[in-house]
Amino acid sequence: MQTGTYDMECLEVFLKKQRQLFREEVASNLEEAEAFLEDCLAVVCQDLQEVKDYFEEEGMDISGMDDQELEEASEVFALPDGRYLVVEG
Repeated sequence: MQTGTYDMECLEVFLKKQRQLFREEVASNLEEAEAFLEDCLAVVCQDLQEVKDYFEEEGMDISGMDDQELEEASEVFALPDGRYLVVEG
């Protein structure tokens, strides 16, 4: 898991899909997206196992969730290269 370093792919996906987690847009450009992700300590996970590990470390009960449900969680943004951006609202 990685915090504080968001590449272009992370920023573009978050900017495009931010309304899956928030009612209103929280960022209107790449710079705002990066600042927002840094402020909320979003993490980049290499795979779904890392996403599971992160949620468990944060004390979230995900015991009844399968991989598809986890991937569809509003906090989880799937990146085109197979990584996941996890943003807690």
